[in-house]
Amino acid sequence: MQQTQTAHSGVIPMSGTGKPVIEIEKLNLIFETPDAPVHALCDVDLTINEGDFVSFIGPSGCGKTTLMRVIADLETPTDGHISVNGMTPQQARENRAYGYVFQAPALYPWRTVQKNIQLPLEIMGISKQEQLERAKKNLALVNLEGFEKKFPWQLSGGMQQRVSIARALSVEPDLLLMDEPFGALDEITRDHLNEQLLSLWDKTGKTVIFVTHSIPESVFLSSKIVVMSPRPGKIIDVIDCNLPRDRKLDIRETPEFLEIAHRVREGLRAGHSYDD
Repeated sequence: MQQTQTAHSGVIPMSGTGKPVIEIEKLNLIFETPDAPVHALCDVDLTINEGDFVSFIGPSGCGKTTLMRVIADLETPTDGHISVNGMTPQQARENRAYGYVFQAPALYPWRTVQKNIQLPLEIMGISKQEQLERAKKNLALVNLEGFEKKFPWQLSGGMQQRVSIARALSVEPDLLLMDEPFGALDEITRDHLNEQLLSLWDKTGKTVIFVTHSIPESVFLSSKIVVMSPRPGKIIDVIDCNLPRDRKLDIRETPEFLEIAHRVREGLRAGHSYDD
């Protein structure tokens, strides 16, 4: 049974208040390998509500990305139940219910920024005019107006990742899945993009699932933090971040922020006590 901890900061939490978007019950995933089966996820129970910003955090190999891939129908669980917007993950994928942002931007170097954003829309058969309108709107959301005709190699790493986010948003998903999108960036760029991502989340109202190894990043961005154990991946805690929604980087020095970060760190340490 997972235990929910809440930091008492005296402000209204920024958690989503809508209906459940993702419901997971007793989910297990075992990979068959030539040597021996690998138990990647173990008895995962989790509910994510509409409008939540949920970070998955845990040690390398704990199953954070695997759990996200199960939600995205890129991996199939061995047993258990999962629904996405009341559908199976396969149905949600076919209905384009989510946008996926990978660790690397994965942009085509021979296509302009605008053309990279339009690519999934071309595949979907969206009209050219609608493609242009969506590209323009989402470039504005990630503060890249004026870069439509640039090529990826002309952009910084942070700008490339913002193009990747704009591309994911172009299909107008209800759910945004982000797998360590800022992990390879320098700290200053990462801080800047964290602030921009919070602003983007506030503007769009999307439900976001975000994989990270960084405790400060998870606390700064999230309405909830899912702390996972080493493999087999179990949920140790779901921690509410009762911080104001309009947060700036200097909030990281406040007692409320440090208290939540401490709880995350303690959860990660406790995870190493599993004997599985």
